[in-house]
Amino acid sequence: MSDKYAIDSHKLSYHPQRVAQWIEAGDDIEKLKKIYPVYIEISPVGACNHRCTFCGVDYIGYQNVRWDKELLKIKISEMAQKGVKSLMFAGEGEPLLHKDLDKVIEHCSKVGIDSSITTNFVCLNEDNANKIVKNSSWIKISINAGTRESYAAIHRTKESDFDKVLENMKLAVKIRKEYNYKCTLGAQMLLLPENKDDAVTLAKIVKNIGLDYLVIKPYSQHLFSETKKYKDIDYKPMLELEKELEKLNDENFNIVFRSNTMKKLDSGHSYGKCYSTPYFWAHLMANGDLYGCSAYLQQSKFCYGNLKEDSFQDVWESEKRIKSITYVKEKLDISGCRENCRMDEVNGYLWRLKNPQDHDNFI
Repeated sequence: MSDKYAIDSHKLSYHPQRVAQWIEAGDDIEKLKKIYPVYIEISPVGACNHRCTFCGVDYIGYQNVRWDKELLKIKISEMAQKGVKSLMFAGEGEPLLHKDLDKVIEHCSKVGIDSSITTNFVCLNEDNANKIVKNSSWIKISINAGTRESYAAIHRTKESDFDKVLENMKLAVKIRKEYNYKCTLGAQMLLLPENKDDAVTLAKIVKNIGLDYLVIKPYSQHLFSETKKYKDIDYKPMLELEKELEKLNDENFNIVFRSNTMKKLDSGHSYGKCYSTPYFWAHLMANGDLYGCSAYLQQSKFCYGNLKEDSFQDVWESEKRIKSITYVKEKLDISGCRENCRMDEVNGYLWRLKNPQDHDNFI
């Protein structure tokens, strides 16, 4: 199947200058601390309106904390000045619960940062929809079932939320078409034993609405999450879904069935070290703490400081981050890391750059 946006792969290879900076830095800590991330995930709020059965950040507790709009805009401006290229609003809560997120995303456009949202989409409305669709590079809607009943059971919410999400999809498609906006509109379904029979149904629904793609992705057990319900999922019997789903592909709609990622769950890491952390990405929590890896939220070795207290540069070049660089390099055992983490493909790429093989020069 086509994967136009490299959802089942990575795009760090399109940022050769940043990668070259990392390679040239070698072990020089003064140079390493000045390598800024290409991409940052931001949690605008800690609260969430759903309690999904698979939630990886349930251990954080859905705290009712949020970013002040003006302060977050200041921090985003600081990020732009240091070369951050993209932000995804998601995190430990539902981003659209932030009533001013549309204005924050509009600010991203003004300072030259690409922005996106991963959301359950229940809280989109007539007031915020236009600015969000206008200024987002993409919106990915988490919808993990194809019927009202199974949606309510998996998202642990009321059935009417399913209807609301579909109506909001239609609203976003309508706005994009009416104003000729470029925002890519997609959905994703986490493939589970209880929703596998919904995959084709959901694909037909979102295709009919006018979305650009649907991602079918595997579950990955978070290191610290309280739920362990899905930790032993076997995806081999579900791989046959790919052939049935690809029949729905056409020039306007694309299904990304992440079979590559599903198969890797049984193969372990293809690399010996994590090189993406703490250089190429970061995660900003709703309480202001900045982390080098979203799999280690609330773990002090991966926290560099708090952006509600200090500037982005001061936190990113702080002594805490320097200690984290040393820890990841010398002590982190990736066998204990989350399988198929966000940076898995990136790490495979960086590992090959650091560990060249015979014939690599025969381009």
